[in-house]
Amino acid sequence: MLVWLADFLSQYISAFGVFKYLTLRGIFGVLTSLTIALIVGPIMIKKLSQYQIGQSVRDDGPQSHLSKAGTPTMGGALILVAVAVSTLLWADLSNRYVWVTLLVTLSFGAIGWVDDYRKVVEKNSRGLPGRWKYFWQSVFGLGAAFALYSTATLPQETTLIIPVFKEFALEMGPLFILLSYFVIVGSSNAVNLTDGLDGLAIMPTVMVAGALAIFCYLSGNIRFADYLHIPYLPGAGELIIFCGALVGAGLGFLWFNTYPAQVFMGDVGALALGAALGVVAVIVRQEIVLFIMGGVFVMETVSVILQVGSYKLTGRRIFRMAPLHHHFELKGWPEPRVIVRFWVITVVLVLIGLATLKVR
Repeated sequence: MLVWLADFLSQYISAFGVFKYLTLRGIFGVLTSLTIALIVGPIMIKKLSQYQIGQSVRDDGPQSHLSKAGTPTMGGALILVAVAVSTLLWADLSNRYVWVTLLVTLSFGAIGWVDDYRKVVEKNSRGLPGRWKYFWQSVFGLGAAFALYSTATLPQETTLIIPVFKEFALEMGPLFILLSYFVIVGSSNAVNLTDGLDGLAIMPTVMVAGALAIFCYLSGNIRFADYLHIPYLPGAGELIIFCGALVGAGLGFLWFNTYPAQVFMGDVGALALGAALGVVAVIVRQEIVLFIMGGVFVMETVSVILQVGSYKLTGRRIFRMAPLHHHFELKGWPEPRVIVRFWVITVVLVLIGLATLKVR
């Protein structure tokens, strides 16, 4: 929105031309969403507490979690508002990638909001039934995948890229829709499973979003893309604004979500953030790199799959409790230790993901 205004004013005052630079608008995107989160956060927490929209805690979980009962939840709405406002202000709204990522994020947030509302407001322990949650995730995930496929104008927009291979690229055709669907929906659920400790999910999300912003910028620049042997995707650079907004909103939310948390994001935040990471990775053709950088999300998801599979097949559990972060808690690790160590793992994995830009 402000891009159009700045472009108009630059005809009369040349200084406004500086807002054409992606890097500057990306920085403003971070600062805008961060400011919104920090200002709105205390008001939102007060309102959630006033209406008694608090978290319920499982009796069979770590005993240390019992004290968290009643902590305001659905705080992920704060992230969505900050991301949406910042993106609409600083991004080029004629860019189709911006609208796809924003609509996917908000639609998955809406699914999470319904689930949270039923749990904490209507006191329905089931929330949104799993089949309906997955149904709507599939609808929005397939919708985004089809939109990207049907509007693609260049072969590289639907090509599978394998990191470390310089020349190899697999044209997927309609299979692009299927892969994109699994990446978006899978990423959404993976972040949701990780969101079990104070700040555990949001900081890895911030780090991965920051790294994806770099991929967006490089993929949208023909010189950098050619030099690094990654797909050149005209317009993808504009997603640096969205990723920057995600980083700023995430840091702002972490201000209140850090241990001991004043507010939890709930499904409204977790489902949306995971979908956001997934759709950005799909657009810049870095699904495999997302798998690497989001390794914490992956291992949390795999731990649940293994736990459920093992129990159904053998009647035995592999872990003391799944997802994996609860296993370490029950082994005696203090919650902050689990959180920070998972953060450290994410830093390493993000660096490995970024290293794939040169190791080809």
